[in-house]
Parts: sequence; C-alpha cells; structure tokens
Amino acid sequence: MSVYGPAVKIHPVVLASIGDSYERRNEGAVRVIGTLLGTIEKHSVEITNCFSVPHNESEDEVAVDMEFAKNMYELHKRVSPSEVIIGWYATGFDITEHSVLIHEYYSREATNPIHLTVDTALQSGKMNIRAYVSAQMGVPGKTVGVMFTPLSVKYIYYDTERIGVDLLQRTRVTPSRTKGLTSDLSQVAGSASRVQDMLTTVLTYIEDVLSGKGTADNSVGRFLMDLINKVPTISAEDFETMLNSNINDLLMVTYLSNLTQAQIALNEKLVLL
Repeated sequence: MSVYGPAVKIHPVVLASIGDSYERRNEGAVRVIGTLLGTIEKHSVEITNCFSVPHNESEDEVAVDMEFAKNMYELHKRVSPSEVIIGWYATGFDITEHSVLIHEYYSREATNPIHLTVDTALQSGKMNIRAYVSAQMGVPGKTVGVMFTPLSVKYIYYDTERIGVDLLQRTRVTPSRTKGLTSDLSQVAGSASRVQDMLTTVLTYIEDVLSGKGTADNSVGRFLMDLINKVPTISAEDFETMLNSNINDLLMVTYLSNLTQAQIALNEKLVLL
C-alpha cells in the first residue's frame, strides 16, 4: 500500500486505551471515537496518549460531545503540556461518511490531523491499524470532496511500556490467559538471559564469518565496532565487585519496600480494631 506524508509512530498505551474504550462502550454503540495526543516532528508524528469522546451515531446523523473533548484536553495539558491534539481515532475497519464530518471538526483543532482506524472487531482475523490524512479533491468552484490518503505506521515504546508489553506477551502461552507480575530478581535474571542469548547470536555470526561459512555485512560490522567502543575498559574482578554491589543495593531496596508494605498492612488492621 502506498503511503504519503510523515510516518505515524504509535505507543502501546494508545492501543490499550482504544481497546479498553471499545470494551466499555455504551450498549448498542457500533464504534467508539476519541482524540489522539502526541508530538509532531519534521518527518514523523508520535502518538503518545488518547482519550475517548462520547458520541451518538445513526445512519442519518452523528453527534459528538465537543465540550467534553475540550475539557478533557485542557485537563491533559495540565499534566503533559508538550502533548497536543494531532488527530482522532475510530474503531472499525472502514472509513464512513460520518468520518468526514468528524474529521472536519478536528481540522479546526489541529493542522492536517491524523485519522487512525483500529479494527477492534478483528474482521480480517487480526487488529488492523491504519493511519490517514485527508486531502481535498474536486473541480475548483464546484463540489469538493475529501480523500483519505494512507500513512505508514510504526510501533515504538518507552522502556517502562516494554515491561507491560512483555507481560502481555507471556499471557499468550498460559491456558488461563493470565500472568502475574514477576519479582525484581526474576526480571534481572530474565534480562541477563536475554543478553546472553544475544551475545551467543553475535558470537555465532562472527565465527561463521571468520570461518567462511557466512557472508560479512559491513553495516553489522560497524554496529559491532560501535558496541565494542562503548564498553568501558574494566577488569573482570572490578566488574564482579561492581555487579555484586549493585545486586546488594537491589536486595536492600526490595527488603525495605516489603517491610514498608507489611507495616502499612499491619497499621490498617490495627486501625480497624
């Protein structure tokens, strides 16, 4: 599919919020809509947040609670002043006639707003996510229509969001589809295991290139050289000492946090007596 304009970068929390608003929709509602918040760069648009907007939709008309949308945006600006309105989203697979009317409203709130569609009903067997920008088409002085042009969509995340995404991924292999949060030490062990697997992959690639089994890639070589240059020069004994010190600090913080939780729980029970 051809794309035009900037790339749209979406964070996982946006998709989770859209899915949650769809599950909590009013009885009889076919789809939900909402405002997209984020930042605009020269060649990309980053969607970092969103909120749903109440609306009523029938075959003949659509009514959107514009006052609610304005109040919600004012509240969001107090928390995240850097986030601005960059468009709106709608659940569903296709763009409807009512989408043009809603898009006209957001065109007054943002310059060239993004329209994001999320197929929460999984009509095609998966959650298709598409982004569009609108462009006027027609004969000057005559009837002018609107054409939605698709954009390329990319998925990015912060480090804190990665924890939630990894947890959701683990629920796919459990029969109950649920998974509890892991302890701090388990997360450290999992991260160390992933690092070891990546190092094994790198060593296998290097050995294959040196033995002639594989073809050398200049870009991979530059990445490996850059990685080696970033590793500080430190002896194995000093590294082990530093690692043990950090682990001891982590254990102390974990112990203190558990002790604090126990004291709070005990205090709550004493108050109820």
